[in-house]
Amino acid sequence: QVQLVESGGGLVQPGGSLRLSCTASGFTLDNYAVGWIRQAPGRGRQGRQGVTCVGTTNDNTYYISSVTGRFTISRDNAKNTVYLQMTNLKPEDTAVYYCATDLEADFSRGCWSRYLGQGTQVTVSS
Repeated sequence: QVQLVESGGGLVQPGGSLRLSCTASGFTLDNYAVGWIRQAPGRGRQGRQGVTCVGTTNDNTYYISSVTGRFTISRDNAKNTVYLQMTNLKPEDTAVYYCATDLEADFSRGCWSRYLGQGTQVTVSS
């Protein structure tokens, strides 16, 4: 049974940093791309936005333009965990962040649709 469990969310001031973690169970993360999506307040499931994805190695990543240079995704296969380091956070980054995978090695074939965790809240506010 594929499970993804997120942690690390919280309240942070604009310009601050947070690191989210996603620990996988029920499958070996090594062979698959894993990513993060977010759902902003007041937006339903259709409003979820893919943010970033990492392939099977840390040098193969994708970011949406609004987080490029501020967010860094990485994986530690030994811990079956993916991280999202977020810096210079902005109020518009406020959302529930979900870890996701399509169990594809190549994220051009999909990263965000098939399996999601329960989500962790990130709130950026002064």
